[in-house]
Amino acid sequence: MSGALERSLGELSRRLEESVFAEEISRRAGLLQSLDPRAKIISCLALILAANLSHSPPAIAGVYLLTLVVAWASAVPVAFFVGRVWLAVPAFTGLVALPALFLTPGPALAHLPLGLVVTRTGATTMLFLLLRVGTSVSLSLLLILTTPWAALFRGLTALHVPETLVLILGMTYRYIYVLLRITNDMFLSRQSRVVGRLSSAEERRIQGAIAGTLLAKSLQTSGEVYLAMQSRGFRGYAHALRPRRMGWRDGLAILAAAAVAAAAIL
Repeated sequence: MSGALERSLGELSRRLEESVFAEEISRRAGLLQSLDPRAKIISCLALILAANLSHSPPAIAGVYLLTLVVAWASAVPVAFFVGRVWLAVPAFTGLVALPALFLTPGPALAHLPLGLVVTRTGATTMLFLLLRVGTSVSLSLLLILTTPWAALFRGLTALHVPETLVLILGMTYRYIYVLLRITNDMFLSRQSRVVGRLSSAEERRIQGAIAGTLLAKSLQTSGEVYLAMQSRGFRGYAHALRPRRMGWRDGLAILAAAAVAAAAIL
């Protein structure tokens, strides 16, 4: 697909497919799927905290390897899981950390053309940042892939996360998906009415018109949704179902995560 419209349509379709695929993974029989959402949230937070407080690269790498093992035990495709994280982390975090290679004072590690010097301290700083970000993103992604969104929101509510924040997250998830579907339909509808190839300027004009229409539609939808919520008794907070009691497996998972986190930090 060479045109901007075709690329946009392909990207939107891919995002929708990934969303459906993530929901499918959360319904599989696996290690994390069998745990209470509260136990998974607490365990992931403990391990993310450990990855960011640890001063040992092998310890952080160990937490990441444990994440891969748990992903495999939870029926998450490891290639898909690794690709989702490490195709994005170097592109963004690596660009942010790149100046640290040359600007951080320390003993020289390598001399590059144009008088650039890579310092040992800068390389260590960049390694820490990549490891910490990669491990944290992997743990967050694993939590999302193995937990249905409704269960995740119930778990956050049971852990006394502010109700307003949980409500905003829930609405954001639901209506990003709705707007993706609307945008996909708009692009597909436009493509079905195009005969021949369009110039780049014409494609940009159409994309701008679709973006403006989508903004107006999102504002209209938000007003209609709020009125519908009020007509059904919404008065500023959402009621969540009472969660079930956590079992021994959930407690064991929290203890195991706490032990790994303490070992990584210490």
